[in-house]
Amino acid sequence: MLMEQLLLDTLIWLQELFWGWLAGLQTLLLAANKRVSVGYLVSATLVALLWFSWRHNWSVHDTLKQLYSRQIWWSRSARLDYMLVVVNQAIMLLLKPFLLGKLLVATAIYYAMADWLVPVAWSWSGLEWLVPVIYTLVLFLLDDASRYWLHHLMHRWPVLWAFHRLHHSAKTLTPFTVLRTHPVEAVLFGLRGALVQGLVTGAFVYLFGSKVSLLGVLGANGLVFMFNLLGANLRHSHVPLSYGSRVEKWLLSPAQHQLHHSQDRAHYDKNLGVVLAIWDRLGGTWLAYQPQTPLQFGVCDEYDQHDNLWQAYWQPLQQSGQAVKRVIQRWVSARQSG
Repeated sequence: MLMEQLLLDTLIWLQELFWGWLAGLQTLLLAANKRVSVGYLVSATLVALLWFSWRHNWSVHDTLKQLYSRQIWWSRSARLDYMLVVVNQAIMLLLKPFLLGKLLVATAIYYAMADWLVPVAWSWSGLEWLVPVIYTLVLFLLDDASRYWLHHLMHRWPVLWAFHRLHHSAKTLTPFTVLRTHPVEAVLFGLRGALVQGLVTGAFVYLFGSKVSLLGVLGANGLVFMFNLLGANLRHSHVPLSYGSRVEKWLLSPAQHQLHHSQDRAHYDKNLGVVLAIWDRLGGTWLAYQPQTPLQFGVCDEYDQHDNLWQAYWQPLQQSGQAVKRVIQRWVSARQSG
């Protein structure tokens, strides 16, 4: 009887996991706060059509043929992207109960401020509309800055680069390459988002109470929505859309992010930001786009390319372990010589 109940509970759990996995995949393709949402893919296509028509006088047929080339979208690299999207969705669903949530962080920040700070009384008569504007802007700026900071660390620290290298191993770029990540990297960026968004939300709710709300579109930050709508998916594509040198000092273009994926060592560790270029300029990692021969994407180092799911998941763990071992060996040598 006990075994039957255990088997039944397991089947129910697997069923819930399966439907949760399908719901997650559906959210990726339909939710306004997901980069690869169908709406954003359509808008990126329209932006590319306008760009090719303006710059190269291409017809709609020729542009679509270039955009949706089978050699790109069904390349070995792209197929691995798709497999990682599907499998990672299941892995993150299993890890979700153990991950830090922004609501928990926001609640902790709110009560910590309430316990330790003197209550603040604000008079916003006639200016209540400013609170959502400021909240949305601060959330956008800190979220963008923290993405740059963590991305910078993932390039600089060998222990983290071992995982981020998977993303850079893509030899062809499609919008789904943005999701070509190792679960360890996904957990780190999820933790970053929970901490930043929770901190900002908790602080604003303490300071402004019920006046706090997000200026959003379909549940997405309005500024992020505009960024995605105006062709963010072209960042991971073979369409070198440039904004021009003046604009690119403030907003990173798809062409600049493609430099970031280039095999050319002159482009290594450049243009690490997501939306704003100011963080790269402050960090000395900004690189202007100059029209050039088509870029070669991927990584060139002593490790094999990630050609299948096993390599994609196991090699980063192996390489990160080797990096940790080297750090420990250097520390032990320094202690012995000292």
